[in-house]
Order: sequence, then C-alpha cells, then structure tokens
Amino acid sequence: MRRLIVYLNSEEVGELDQDDNGLIEFLYKQEWLQRSDAMPLSRSLPLQSESFKGNKARPFFAGILPEEGPRRLIASILGISERNDFAMLERIGGECAGAVSLLPEDIQPPAIDETRLHELSEKDLKEIIKELPRRPLLAGKEGMRLSLAGAQDKLPVIVRGSRIFLPLGNTPSTHIIKPEPDRFPGLAANEIFCMTLAKSADLSVPPVESRIVDGKACILVQRYDRNTLNEGAVIRIHQEDFCQALGFPPERKYQQEGGPLLRDCISLLRDWSTTPVLDIREFIDGLIFNVLIGNADAHGKNYSILYNGRERRLAPFYDLVCTLAWPELSKNLSMKIGKGDSLEDIKPTHWEKMAAETQLGWPMIRSRMMELAQVILDRIHDAQAKSGTTDRAMTDRVAAIVSERTTATLQSLKKSL
Repeated sequence: MRRLIVYLNSEEVGELDQDDNGLIEFLYKQEWLQRSDAMPLSRSLPLQSESFKGNKARPFFAGILPEEGPRRLIASILGISERNDFAMLERIGGECAGAVSLLPEDIQPPAIDETRLHELSEKDLKEIIKELPRRPLLAGKEGMRLSLAGAQDKLPVIVRGSRIFLPLGNTPSTHIIKPEPDRFPGLAANEIFCMTLAKSADLSVPPVESRIVDGKACILVQRYDRNTLNEGAVIRIHQEDFCQALGFPPERKYQQEGGPLLRDCISLLRDWSTTPVLDIREFIDGLIFNVLIGNADAHGKNYSILYNGRERRLAPFYDLVCTLAWPELSKNLSMKIGKGDSLEDIKPTHWEKMAAETQLGWPMIRSRMMELAQVILDRIHDAQAKSGTTDRAMTDRVAAIVSERTTATLQSLKKSL
C-alpha cells in the first residue's frame, strides 16, 4: 500500500491510500474531524469518519490533475501510467488549485510561510515558454511539484512587481502564465478581451494582462485562490470546480459525455453556497455572458466554488473565450440551455425552458439578459481599448461576433415581450 498525506495549507486533514490493485481510498484524520473549524475538501467528500473508496474519492483528486495532452506528456516524462491518478499526485501534487497539497509521508508538511523561489530572467522565461509544450508544468524538473487542471499549457508562477519567480517545493504561486498555443493563433488576445469585457460588464473575474515572451503571446492571470499578506507571505484559499463538487470525474466535464447539467449547477449553488441567491444570480450572469460572447466551452470545470472560512461562494469566472472566432471548432454547448445545444440556435424559448427546469423565474432571467446585453453593447469598444493586446485583428473579429450576437439576442428578447 502507498500513502499520501493530504493538507489544507499546512494542516494535515487526511490520508489518500492506493492498494496493491490500484484502488484509492481517502480517510479524514480524526483530529481534523474534531476541530470546530474543520471544513471538507469537497462537497463530494463530506466530513465523516468512514473512508471514501474508488469512484467516491476519484472525482475530487483526479480533478486536481492536468487533462488530455499535458497529462499524457507528464505521464511519459515521469515514467508512470497516464491513468494512474495516485502516481501523478505523488509526483506533482505539491502546489495545486485551492489550498490542497498531497505529499509523501517522508516529505515535510508545507509551511504556511514557505517562500522558496527561483527568479526567472528574461532568458529563463523564454526557455520555459518554449519547453512547456514538451514538458507541461515543468514535470520532472528538480524541486517542481506543480499541478493545474485543464488541457492548455500553463505554469504557476509568483509575480512581485515586474519580477517573475518559479515556486519551489510547496511554495504557493500567485499567478498563472498561459502561452498561446500554436494551433489557436490569437487565443491570448481573445481571452484577455473577453475577460476585460466581463469586468466592464461588472462580472467577477481575476485580473489578467498580456505578456509577450520571445514573440509568443501569453496571458498572465492573477490567482483568485491566493491571498498575499502585507509581509509578502502567500496564503492558499481552498476551491473546487463544479465537477469535483458534484462528484463528476474530469473526463465527464461535458454534458454530452454524461457531465453536469445546468440544473445540477443551479442545485449545487442552491444547496451549498452560503449566499445562494447572490451566487445563482451571478452564475446566470456568467451563463448569459458566455452565450453572448460565443463561448461553447463553458463546461463543469470552468465554474468553481471558493471556500473562505465558513463561506462558500461562487468563484470568479475564468477561461472566458469566444470559441466562434475559430469556425472549425464545435458550436455545440458544453451544457444545453433548455433543449438548445448549439450557440447558433439559442432562442428566448430555450432560456424560458431552462428557467422552468431550474425553478428560476423567466421574467427575471429575461430582464437580466436584456440588461447585460445592453451593457455589453455600450461598453464593448471601451473594453477593446482597455484589453491592452497588440493583436487588433483578433479583438476586432471577437468584437464583431459579440456585437452581432448581442444585438440579435436583444432584438429577439424585445419581440418576446
């Protein structure tokens, strides 16, 4: 049997074991369960004395790990099976999303003020950006124990002013840098513009900025699950995505693959958020925004719950992209709206059906759609100017798509009154 100790920040909360048949089992420590401030790792892993075995434990822990191409490459580099979640967590589970860390028994627990850093020169950064497609998350490099979910190349870093550092050991990062993939030219400008537009429309999003590294466009995103104290120490804030909270493994993040439905997401917020009315409204805003900008890829891992003390709130929105900017990409929605499954076919009747399915008021949703659509049309050009990207061709394309979709939506809503 192999064992990993599971921490929230520097607190030991439980143990993740793998038996000789490869099955995993998670057990909370009794000392953690007895604490008045104990919190669960996940809604799908409630505080209890009994262990969680196999498919009960896997959605949360597998959900921490990279997906698809990056996962395959990391497994190859580390000499482990791509399907062995435990072995991968053992090697790269030190700095993850949220406050969780998984470490072998013989490794010192993460110190709350640990700050082991390696400053990156411009040359270092260029080399790392070039290396990421071949070595995701710098897997296998000495001192690197980094993990982030998703299929895009990215790297957790620490930003202090104009200086960028690599976090070593269990040191928390403050930002994520995402180089633009070669197969999606313009993605960086697209995402930064959409995130800037979301902020202009008063949606909650983390700060983003554009960086050019050796001619390669990159996105630098401030982590919303980190809090930097005045003295410079970085504290992890726990979070989990909707798939983890609902008990769906990462390979089922899309509705068409058996993943979450919109009514599952609304029910999650209704039952689990400590401010459900506010968070459901915010979630609906995010859903409307994704449809208006033409983002078909807003799946269950692109929405999260943020844990802050006793509070459980909808996390800021992230990965906002106009996927319609690439005609070859699927236009099918990750989660259907009513019975509408294509970005090109969504009508007010689909939203009305969704409102009924989720026990929300259609007049409220219709009113919010009209308000948000008007705000987007009023502020889209200002957001384009504020995005600070140099790829004007892409931001012009996205602005045109969003304007056309938003105008058409507003007109159809007015006709439905």
